[in-house]
Amino acid sequence: MHAIKKISFLGLFCLLCSPALWAQAMRPVLDVMLSDYAYPFQVDTLTLQSQQQTLIMAYMDIHASRPNGKTVVLLHGKNFNGAYWKTTVEALTAEGYRVVVPDQIGFGKSSKPIGYQFSFQQLALNTKILLDSLQLFEVYLLGHSMGGMLATRFALMYPNTVKKLILENPIGLEDWKVVAPYTSVDTNYQKELQADYETTKTYQLNAYYDKQWKAAYDEWVYLLTGWVKSPDYPRVAMNNAQTSDMIFTQPVVYEFKDVSMPTLLIIGTRDRTAIGRDKVQDPKIRARMGQYQVLGKQVQRVIPNAKLIELEGVGHLPHIESFERFISPLLNYLAN
Repeated sequence: MHAIKKISFLGLFCLLCSPALWAQAMRPVLDVMLSDYAYPFQVDTLTLQSQQQTLIMAYMDIHASRPNGKTVVLLHGKNFNGAYWKTTVEALTAEGYRVVVPDQIGFGKSSKPIGYQFSFQQLALNTKILLDSLQLFEVYLLGHSMGGMLATRFALMYPNTVKKLILENPIGLEDWKVVAPYTSVDTNYQKELQADYETTKTYQLNAYYDKQWKAAYDEWVYLLTGWVKSPDYPRVAMNNAQTSDMIFTQPVVYEFKDVSMPTLLIIGTRDRTAIGRDKVQDPKIRARMGQYQVLGKQVQRVIPNAKLIELEGVGHLPHIESFERFISPLLNYLAN
């Protein structure tokens, strides 16, 4: 009842009219380490010394009951964490794969540092340190969304570690900064401070799912907004702003030609994710941004030894939206 007392009459009226909003309002406030949120598998931690700070990197390391001797590493997107890989992990371990799922620094159950310089190189280095600590020196690497940009950077930095690269609706298939105006970290920070369930859902509805929502997607909105009332949320907001800046200013699109290992692109063609599109004044330029049915084909032609699987009618999260259509080509690619 305490949560209800803090809601204005207008807010209470809106909640009563929206079962989804009401359900979200009644869920507990999360701390910034997601301490009370249960991940689908056991979470371990690695202590990192990075940029003069002692940081905690959380990860799940799931072993198959009948191992095939191969390991898949799953890299999450910016607006997610390792928890959303549950069904993918289960399918991979059923086939004998060991699966490692890190939460990057600044995300999920990992540290939210103050004054950290975020870069894809730094996150790739952190991930390499984790894999080295687990004595994993050859892996299959799968990255989704921002994780696709990170997976590409990792593959470029550590080509001998990556046997095969899989990019699931990666962002960064185009360079937004050549058409969209720059938004400062300070501006992004203020925007992150204003984030709530409704604004986050609206963004994902339009960009990720092309206005087709399912109730199951609410969980991932909760994980992004359940901590906005935590007293430590400004740290999360700043990390979010910093990683937004990293994504916008550190494109990998120009280096796809240098990817040396076999690569699979799994692209939901209904995806319309494009950072900065709302700031672009020219409607013709806006219309060309985030067209994944075009971008997937363009990138396949640039990456040597790349295969493209297009999933028509699927948006930004194939492994959530259409799992069977996602997992079948993935397992086939890994096995051959």
